[in-house]
Amino acid sequence: MNRLMFKFAIGSVLLAAATCFYSCEEQVTEQPNILFIFSDDHAYQAVSAYNFEIGKYAPTPNIDRIAGEGMRFDKCYVTNSICAPSRATILTGKHSHENGVLTNRERFDSTMVTFPRILQANGYQTAIVGKWHLKTTPMGFDFWEVLPGQGHYYNPDFRTPEGTIRVKGYVTEIITDKALEWLQEKRDETKPFMLMLQHKAPHRRWEPGPGQLGMFDDVVFPEPGNLFDDYVGRGTAAKEQDMTIDKTMRLGGDLKVWEDEADPGRERFLGRFEDDQRKSWDAVYGPVRDTYLDANLSGEELVSWKYQRYMRDYLACIQAVDENIGRVLDYLEESGLAENTIVIYNSDQGFYLGEHGWFDKRFMYEESLRTPLLVRWPGVIQPGQLNDALVSNLDFAQTFLEIAGAEAPDEMQGESLVPFFYGQAPENWRKSLYYHYYEFPGAHSVRKHEGVATKQYKLMHFYNLDEWELYDMAKDPGEMQSVYDDPAYQDVIPALKQELDSLKYLYRVPVPTLH
Repeated sequence: MNRLMFKFAIGSVLLAAATCFYSCEEQVTEQPNILFIFSDDHAYQAVSAYNFEIGKYAPTPNIDRIAGEGMRFDKCYVTNSICAPSRATILTGKHSHENGVLTNRERFDSTMVTFPRILQANGYQTAIVGKWHLKTTPMGFDFWEVLPGQGHYYNPDFRTPEGTIRVKGYVTEIITDKALEWLQEKRDETKPFMLMLQHKAPHRRWEPGPGQLGMFDDVVFPEPGNLFDDYVGRGTAAKEQDMTIDKTMRLGGDLKVWEDEADPGRERFLGRFEDDQRKSWDAVYGPVRDTYLDANLSGEELVSWKYQRYMRDYLACIQAVDENIGRVLDYLEESGLAENTIVIYNSDQGFYLGEHGWFDKRFMYEESLRTPLLVRWPGVIQPGQLNDALVSNLDFAQTFLEIAGAEAPDEMQGESLVPFFYGQAPENWRKSLYYHYYEFPGAHSVRKHEGVATKQYKLMHFYNLDEWELYDMAKDPGEMQSVYDDPAYQDVIPALKQELDSLKYLYRVPVPTLH
């Protein structure tokens, strides 16, 4: 048994002892309900509870309620920053190479052990509504209605056990309606429930709902300091990606500005809209188009204009998510369910809001690696708690199982967050996290890479390029200058590489990774 495995084994004993302590002294006797609210591509910078500047312009008061009444995690990271792999990791508690979903291309194996299946076996009624994005039929759920693939913002289709249906309206509101209908009318009130309420928003195309159209059109959002990043100090991968606001973001499909109103792309974009929806849409985006054409922008002025349009649409989508979360939280209060319901808010990964000149995710750089995580559990988590431990979406499955009093299988690779909820931070908690991105060639041309993150350092290996990058997050939180070749850091690198190897051994990462 190597050093890391020995520490892990001893840590498990200590964690079990701590669990026994707080379980014996102050355990919640009734199995709590679990409400997991999940969004797609919601950057932590765009949650005002995290106190970033953007929150002053586009606050998220209902998401902030969860933080204010519970715990805000400040270092929640993902194992693989892309949609389907993140979802597979959450369901299975296993890294991508173990659950089989390395990229968005693979089909999730629904026969695998997942935490919803185990909850079912332990007396829970389980449900999922919204974005699934795993190609297969949801298994382990007593109730499910999910979007096919990415789904649509307006008049979306839903896959159901009875077949596919189309529902008029805006997807964020419809998903919330369906979740509330299940809570109010369809669940078995004699059982605890686990509901995964999974929004499509604010995924790309960033189509605001009818109640949010144009809501930020008079707001000028502050630009990130590295919006015009030249990638000096980074390697080939940062220079050759295809995810810049400048070159990649489309005026039409992304920013809803077609220079020719007869452009077939515009008709395809608006093809799902009904007449009343289209009229409202055109009333907002027609003047946007006219303003753009009159300005005749180019160069950095055009990039700045595109950034503002991006932020206005992206943040408007989040406003709909926040408002609808408020509807759900209000229902929990009014129905008396809030007292015994743990509420978790999370996103499948982070997202770039102009940092490095980018949008999208995928990289191990902070904005895509880090995701918001806010947890409320009345009577257990004291209000307003802050947590800076290194936690991961790998931990969610085991956390949900311990909440329910169910045993997690040995194959799960995370660690339960429940001790933190009780204020019993384990002394042996992890000091590093493993990351691996696989999808190349693919959308946005982000190179394959793996790496290790600690609280201070982040070491990345773009293994097909045989390039390493190292960042001192304490001195360079924006990750603008790799110090891998800096003589001052040569004593740090061997220890980080050893830690990376130890994590790969612990998580059974296939060797070699060059492919």
